[in-house]
Amino acid sequence: MAVEIIPVETQAELKRFIRVPMRLSKKDPSWVAPLIMERLDALSKKVNPFFQHADAQFWLARKDGRDVGRISAQIDHLAKTDPAAPVGNFGMIAAEDDPEVFEILFKTAEDWLRARGCVLAMGPFNLSINEEVGLLIDGFDTPPMFMMGHDQPYTATRIEALGYAKAKDVYAYISEEFAFSRRIEERINRPLPAGVSMRPVKMKDFDREVVTMVDILNDAWSENWGATPVTEAETKHLANSLKLILIPDWIWFMDIDGEAAAFIVLLPNLNDMISDLDGKLLPFGWAKLIWRLKFQPVRGGRVPLMGVKKKFTRDRRGMMAPFLLIDAIRGKSVTRGLKRAEYSWILEDNRPMRHILEGLSAYIYKTYRIYQKQIAPASGDTPTS
Repeated sequence: MAVEIIPVETQAELKRFIRVPMRLSKKDPSWVAPLIMERLDALSKKVNPFFQHADAQFWLARKDGRDVGRISAQIDHLAKTDPAAPVGNFGMIAAEDDPEVFEILFKTAEDWLRARGCVLAMGPFNLSINEEVGLLIDGFDTPPMFMMGHDQPYTATRIEALGYAKAKDVYAYISEEFAFSRRIEERINRPLPAGVSMRPVKMKDFDREVVTMVDILNDAWSENWGATPVTEAETKHLANSLKLILIPDWIWFMDIDGEAAAFIVLLPNLNDMISDLDGKLLPFGWAKLIWRLKFQPVRGGRVPLMGVKKKFTRDRRGMMAPFLLIDAIRGKSVTRGLKRAEYSWILEDNRPMRHILEGLSAYIYKTYRIYQKQIAPASGDTPTS
């Protein structure tokens, strides 16, 4: 039978969209099913503030009476782009190992982007560059950390066969020792430099703390490849959705001369606690999750956010910020039983951050690839006959 493409328009179709990778990966020992309730919230155009500044469409592929694939296409209007070659994104890709299914899914997404003036298609982004980024190409043998992707090994081959090439690789680093080099340990064990103070997040003033994080983050990341501003609404939405699992001692700020200069966030790895729930919190999943959050040791965690304001990066105090922040969460998390921490994602050419992590005895254990393809002539291109 031919492959049928179904635009996702109803809540029932969105639930089917979410369940596609759950069926495809059911026999994969490294797969962790996301919480369906959380995914419905994240992909809801009425709930997620991402859709306030982005256009998006989701599709299902159906063949032989079953859902065999899915894809999204989106245009983030806050993303920096070349006016001569506007970029649109694809994401949420998951499909059976069938070249016909991949071909029609990508053709559908590309047609949608092209009709809206895009010249380049880039991804996968689920849904933006500030969320799940890239396709897993190495590191299939271990489960993903919370809010990180996990793809089937054949997916990269199918995407590359459609003309997509590497735009950038990003890495997930893992640390299992939490030990800096002796030179760094000696430096962070000295008294804090003049004008520097460290503090955990103030949960009683959480909304204001989120505003401070957004201010630091957008400044710190503004010159990174693909940098797209994070809105206050998006950050508040994410923070509120994570309040149940936030540990105040795992979120730290550094102030320099009375100004919030840097911060770090370590999240407990929720995937360790939901791996047996099959994406369901009802009828008993909620009770299991709350009990585990309250009583089980937290063995794994992920650092998804860390930033230092640019004005301080050439100040020796600002240069020490990543080490002091990591040391702060290290001391507080180990007492909770933490054994391993992931730092992700890290751009392949972010040598300063990679150097810091390697000084922490961290190493690359997963690689994600961002692909791109020209789907229309750029402005000024000469048509060929």
